Amino acid sequence: MVRDDLTKVYNRQLRREMDYSYDSARPKRQIAYIFDINRCIGCQTCTIACKSTWTFGKGQEYMWWNNVESKPFGSYPQHWDIKLLAMLGPQQWDKGVYAGKTIFESAPEDEKYLGFRVKEQEWRFPNMYEDTATGHDMQGVDAAKKHGVWFHYLQRICNHCTYPACLAACPRKAIYKRDEDGIVLIDQSRCRGYRECVGACPYKKSMYRPESRTSEKCIACFPRVEKGEMPRCVVACVGKIRLQGYLTTDPRRADPNNPIDYLVHFEKVALPLYPQFGTEPNVYYLPPRWVPLEYLGQLFGPGVEEAIAKRTDPSDKLFACLRCFGMQRDVLYRFELQNGRVLAYNDKDEKVIDLALKDEPFYERPMVDKERNTLRINEP
Repeated sequence: MVRDDLTKVYNRQLRREMDYSYDSARPKRQIAYIFDINRCIGCQTCTIACKSTWTFGKGQEYMWWNNVESKPFGSYPQHWDIKLLAMLGPQQWDKGVYAGKTIFESAPEDEKYLGFRVKEQEWRFPNMYEDTATGHDMQGVDAAKKHGVWFHYLQRICNHCTYPACLAACPRKAIYKRDEDGIVLIDQSRCRGYRECVGACPYKKSMYRPESRTSEKCIACFPRVEKGEMPRCVVACVGKIRLQGYLTTDPRRADPNNPIDYLVHFEKVALPLYPQFGTEPNVYYLPPRWVPLEYLGQLFGPGVEEAIAKRTDPSDKLFACLRCFGMQRDVLYRFELQNGRVLAYNDKDEKVIDLALKDEPFYERPMVDKERNTLRINEP
């Protein structure tokens, strides 16, 4: 049956048109994040940084805008992805084009999306199955090979999607996407707490606050972003796995010297999470290299094997870009490799990063000076 309340839009991650509730209206520039899973140590510093800044009030006790899950068993809320993947059915890709149905195209009659309301008890445990592997291996592993026993961390925030399911589902039109940067926000003065956004968001990053009877979600730390600074979760990251910047919405105009454009459009090592949902999320990941490809293919779509190969043996320019992660509070607009050094610049074209591409030489004198028959103390 053809739905007259839906329109056709082009989804660049699916490489085809799909059904959506509104005409395509891409922002002038799109806020985007890239997380390098290979570097994450699961310390949850990003989680606490976000929590202590935005969701420490009454009614927000179980509201975690940022969380880090241990996959394949962990999730917050529990089973958020397993349930929806089962409801969605087959999710085949045909030569890079998604041949299955999105959550909008699979919607039941008289509904705008395929989704579900999370049970109250499934919000209680943000760290369920933390550090839980798929088995036990007493023989050890080879870091250069895929592991038979494995788990990996998955860092999650709101994806500030190009086609947000929360926006499409809201009957009050309280959710909007900013034209200047693509950040998705909820107008608290219009929200009436119907929780349609909570059921619609496939990533379950729109959350209900009973104290105020409204929904809330990650706001991309827009007060910081508007000043040219990166969000709290990015700056606080101990493992330096996070980078935030702006993605050029038209790949034909992408800039190879923009770190986000370079990793997404040119090297294509940064991939979206569950692109088959159809929301065109704007949080991208460098996939973990020790995890089975079959699993990663469902998680990040096509291109996983090539992305891992490039990340494992990076070119000098890719290595230079990866060196920029977590090195500066300012949002980076361009970077370059010059005479063996990585240079990066903010929105005012001020140089904010100047690093050696390779580590500086390290010399350590032997503890015993045999020629002089004496001991040395090596100062750091």
